[in-house]
Formats: sequence, structure tokens, C-alpha cells
Amino acid sequence: MVNLPEESLIVVKNLRKSFEDTGDVGVLNDITINIKEGDLVSLIGPSGCGKSTFLRCLNCLELLDSGHIRIGDVEISRASVSQKPDEHMLVTAHKMRTEVGMVFQGYNNLFPHKTVIQNVMLAPIVVKKMRRAEARDIAMKLLQKVGLESVANKYPSTLSGGESQRAAIARALAMNPKVMLYDEPTSALDPELVGEVLQVMKDLDSEGMTQIIVTHEMKFARDASDYIVFIDKGEIVEYDDGDILFTNPKNLRTKEFLRHFTGTETAVNC
Repeated sequence: MVNLPEESLIVVKNLRKSFEDTGDVGVLNDITINIKEGDLVSLIGPSGCGKSTFLRCLNCLELLDSGHIRIGDVEISRASVSQKPDEHMLVTAHKMRTEVGMVFQGYNNLFPHKTVIQNVMLAPIVVKKMRRAEARDIAMKLLQKVGLESVANKYPSTLSGGESQRAAIARALAMNPKVMLYDEPTSALDPELVGEVLQVMKDLDSEGMTQIIVTHEMKFARDASDYIVFIDKGEIVEYDDGDILFTNPKNLRTKEFLRHFTGTETAVNC
């Protein structure tokens, strides 16, 4: 458990999530973690350990079975899966989604029939009822931030994978979220395109954006994270500063993961 102050931006207590209909019982088992505003946190762990489900619960794309999540001043709680979601819970889940931006694994999530700038403008206009001219100004500033002002009027089919992911980040930022979530945002990219996406995250970190990243980019996790959380079998096994976690992990499961992931007996050179 990450023992940070209660005034942390993100507070998760006793989060549980299962998918019994698919046989995946106990995907998340009593997750408790607090994350301070401005922190960049990397989630690492074997495939299927619950990292992506955790992000989807934070964004209320998956409704928690039980536990408590607070992001800023928006809170959602559930006593157990037998408590049927009522209107208040569903309204709260919708509000939570407006506080959290999310970038997914694939880079084909932009609307193909809209230009890049139209993709970025869409949510503020539809959800926040923003005037088109204001939304365009904000969208162009965000495209400049991620280095895409030159492709603002192009369609997604003309972009590289790295450009598409940077456009997806700009689209998520257009809602002015308190938190950005990334679910392996570089896993589908060619190696030469990975760096341009990771650099955007580093730039956002320097500006104070709170970010949680599911990643297999171990060098990035170690170099850029305020701390790294290792998840296995739906549990937080260990967390620490990257240099400490990679060089001197305390838990045997963490040691085994890093050894197999790096193909070495030690993780010093990750």
C-alpha cells in the first residue's frame, strides 16, 4: 500500500473487481493506493495481472464491485457487487470520466471521418457545450503542445502511429482533466516512434499533470516515474522509487518479474 496523505488527489481504498462471467475471478483484490497531485506513477506487472482493469475502474469504464475511489472532489463507493448501480452512482461515474483523460493501447481510436483538430475539439463542444471558436483555439494550443500543429487539418489515416497517439493525448487533454491515464500507449508502435510519445508524458509531468501509466517501457518507468507500482495477481505487491525497485526489489515476485522481463539475473541495467 502506498501510504501517502489523505489529501492526495487520488484515493483508492479496498477496490475489488471480478469478471465472473468470463471466469476471471478476482481481477483486482483489495487494492488500496493514494497518489499525490503532480505525480507520475508507472504500473508494471505480468500480462493479465489487473493493471488495465485498474485504470478502467479509475475512469469508471468498469464499475467497481466494491470499495471506494476518489479523484479530486468526486467520489464513488460500492459496498458489494450485490448493490445494484442506482442513478446517483451512474451520474457519479459519468462525472468521474470528465475528470480523467485516458489514452488506450491502440492508436486507431481517433474518429476517421474527422480531421485531427476536429477530433480534439469534439468533446469540449459536445460535453462542455463550448463555443466552436473557443474549442478550436484550445485544440490548436494542445496540438502545438504535442508537436502536431502542422497536421491539424489532416485526417487520422495520414498520421503515423506516434502522431496518432500524440493526437489522442491532445484530445484527452482538451477536457482539462485532473488526471491522465495511459494503457500501454506505446506497445503498438514501432520502436522509433515510442520516444516521441514518451516525451509528451515527460513534458506533461514537468507541467504538474498527474499521470498513471501502464507500461512495459522499463527504462522510461525507471527514469521518469516518481515511483513504480508492481502489480501481480490483482494485488499491489511492491512499490518504490525506480532506482530502488530495479536494483533492490524486496519481494520475490518482483525479483522474478524483473529477472524474466529483462532476461538477466539483476535489473541494474534496465
